[in-house]
Amino acid sequence: MSTTVPSLTRYAWLSILAAIATIGLKASAYFMTGSVGLLSDALESFVNLAAAIIALVALSVAFRPPDEDHEYGHYKIEYFSSGVEGTLILLAAASIAFSSLQRLLNPQPLEAVPAGLLVSAIASVINFAIARVLMRAGKTHHSITLEADAHHLMTDVWTSIGVIGGVLLVWLSGIQWLDPLIALFIAGMIVRSGLQLVRRSAEGLMDTAIDPDDRAALEAILDKYRAQGIDFHALRTRNAGARKFITVHVLVPGHWSVLMGHDLLEQVEQEMRLVLPQAHITTHLEPLGVAAALEDESLDRVT
Repeated sequence: MSTTVPSLTRYAWLSILAAIATIGLKASAYFMTGSVGLLSDALESFVNLAAAIIALVALSVAFRPPDEDHEYGHYKIEYFSSGVEGTLILLAAASIAFSSLQRLLNPQPLEAVPAGLLVSAIASVINFAIARVLMRAGKTHHSITLEADAHHLMTDVWTSIGVIGGVLLVWLSGIQWLDPLIALFIAGMIVRSGLQLVRRSAEGLMDTAIDPDDRAALEAILDKYRAQGIDFHALRTRNAGARKFITVHVLVPGHWSVLMGHDLLEQVEQEMRLVLPQAHITTHLEPLGVAAALEDESLDRVT
């Protein structure tokens, strides 16, 4: 697993460089126009930078090999990363809302709108391109950190499009209070994105089971063996960042030798890994027809 670290941290560095570039462009657009809508867009880019730095740290730690204090690895740090990113998004939304309310009470005319919008549009194109790269890498490497960063950047892209359209409307119509109203709307959209990230991070830290499609794929493998007289119970799953952990008890005829049971478990685990390559699988062998074998289907063994 450690061999994937350079490729993933490279994506985080790419996100950092993109955030720095878009901060400069969007801040320039704000100073050109004086639009609080464009200011809100620039503030969100600061969150992008902070999130990218957090992602770099998380990815550097997540793929370290297991050690004596973390025998299951360090993958769960990705949930802390995405949770912090969600919190930063919510703070950015609060800052945008505060600035918008001030401007709503004290409207100001906009200046140099065409040049400012062009600069903001260039920043949005950069964010869109980086978001696509990060999303593809996140799905390939099963990294919630990269996926969270990609979703955040795409939120930035859509809000930027809304800001550009809104500022253009303000400039053409001369209705100055529309500018802070647009910024408030953007703040609401950002809150939704932040809450989704925080919720997903909390679910990961609570050992949420793998998604239903993956679970169904595992059940299909077990059903094939059930048709051959083998039984299973106590199938449990959980996510931990890029890794998935699966445990299952396998019940075989009592007259089987240890070697026969071991060979079956190896075969079952191999088929599971073909479906879920990132999974850590633990199987436990038990005899069919023995009452004690049925007493440990729940998490805590019945006594």
